[in-house]
Amino acid sequence: MLDREGYRPNVGIILCNARNEVFWGKRIKEHSWQFPQGGIKRGETPEEAMYRELHEEVGLLPEHVRILGRTRDWLRYEVPMHWIKREWRGSYKGQKQIWFLLRLVGRDSDVSLRASEHPEFDAWRWNSYWVPLDVVIEFKRGVYEQALNELARFIDADRKRTQRRVRSPFALLGGDPSGGDVAGD
Repeated sequence: MLDREGYRPNVGIILCNARNEVFWGKRIKEHSWQFPQGGIKRGETPEEAMYRELHEEVGLLPEHVRILGRTRDWLRYEVPMHWIKREWRGSYKGQKQIWFLLRLVGRDSDVSLRASEHPEFDAWRWNSYWVPLDVVIEFKRGVYEQALNELARFIDADRKRTQRRVRSPFALLGGDPSGGDVAGD
């Protein structure tokens, strides 16, 4: 399914752990690494496609993750002509993607690269948030940079949201000379 401009609707997934490292998958039988991504089927919403792709490629279920954010608009990249199948040349330009930032709330052991009959990855690892920009295939670099930049604010917001508030010992005695609570980890 292509749009009028020749772009295939797609979702991209940035999955991060509690240390804000991102999931990085090695494409099966290749030496290239990428974030999980996949096409949106006719009648699917981007969120439904994201959960389907998350399960097919990484083996995770909705209860294993929490959505932190998504891109506001479609992010596009063009695929170089030599990567496009002959039968698609002339009509296919590339992908347009809605990107989701997810927090893994399950365990690393919940990841299963063999959840579908046609696995996408044969290895995976956690990387620091910005490392993918240095190692992703060149034609995807711009869209990765856009997605990581737009979604980075949700990491900080999530950290602040989940921090425990620790009350000052003075507050227990009826007042705090410094004026309030102290944030803790």
